[in-house]
Amino acid sequence: MKCIFCGYADSKVIDSRAAEDTNSIRRRRECLKCGKRFTTYEMVESSPILVIKNDNSRQSFDPQKIKKGIIKACEKRPVSMTQIDDIIADIEKRISNSLEQEIKSSEIGEMVMEELKKIDEISYVRFAAVYRRFKDITTFINFLNNVN
Repeated sequence: MKCIFCGYADSKVIDSRAAEDTNSIRRRRECLKCGKRFTTYEMVESSPILVIKNDNSRQSFDPQKIKKGIIKACEKRPVSMTQIDDIIADIEKRISNSLEQEIKSSEIGEMVMEELKKIDEISYVRFAAVYRRFKDITTFINFLNNVN
């Protein structure tokens, strides 16, 4: 890290700790040339993820949008907010770990259904009914018969 006082390119770290926002690390440094101390902040660089909608438009990935849909599907069901938050965290992690900068909304929907099926079948069916946009009752009944 370059010294802010003399411009020397080398310094040593005296102290490191999590910053108040916990998304960065605060480092106290000392210049190896002039001996002056300064503070730097280090954070993980993340690139935005775009969601490709069904009409091929793109928008920024928003975990809150997924959360709203899951909460609606889990209404009056024995699913805790902790379980919902865990689903969101798992999906975010899977998307980030894929290293892709774009993901289809249909892939996200499938991930949500996969996770909901593990914790509550009624919530799973509710989410699927909205997500899959069943055209008629026969299609919906066929889906229900394949739930198991």
